[in-house]
Amino acid sequence: MGFKHFINAVETAKKIMHHYIKEGNIAIDCTVGNGNDTILLAKLVGNSGKVYGFEVQSIALNITREKLLKEKLGNNVILINEGHQNVDKYVFEKVDFIIYNLGYLPGGDKRIKTEINTTLESLEKSLSLLKKNGLLLITCYTGHKGGLEEKEGVESFLNTLNQKEYNVLEFKFLNQKNNPPVLFGVEKL
Repeated sequence: MGFKHFINAVETAKKIMHHYIKEGNIAIDCTVGNGNDTILLAKLVGNSGKVYGFEVQSIALNITREKLLKEKLGNNVILINEGHQNVDKYVFEKVDFIIYNLGYLPGGDKRIKTEINTTLESLEKSLSLLKKNGLLLITCYTGHKGGLEEKEGVESFLNTLNQKEYNVLEFKFLNQKNNPPVLFGVEKL
């Protein structure tokens, strides 16, 4: 059995995170959810780095806090019970890395989900916080109500970014059924 390199968008994002993020970096998880990316970011940036995490559902933040305690992490994590569109009200420094997992909280209320208008507002603000050579990753899920429209809105927005200021990539599985997630990567030049 061979090693799988391309498993899904989430695993591809994790591989990019492992490759890119260094000790001492500053990162933002704009959609904390169940905390998996937040925990990985906290490990990767180490004690000298910092992670900001945004989440509208307090239950998700509580789950994440518990996971951070269990992993003996958290001294460098700032969890914020706000929507990601308010990133500019809490982060006042340039950051190395930003990640989004759009859609709804896995295992949670599917009616509470990211929305295109607040996502686009957040993306615009997040790009202004990104350092030169910083990375921003966005995983879009298209299988739920509103997901395809959100992905299309994100894609349209990213298509407008000046190529002299940003490189934008789209990672998607062409031969998979059931609406596989799409991963966008943005590098600030």
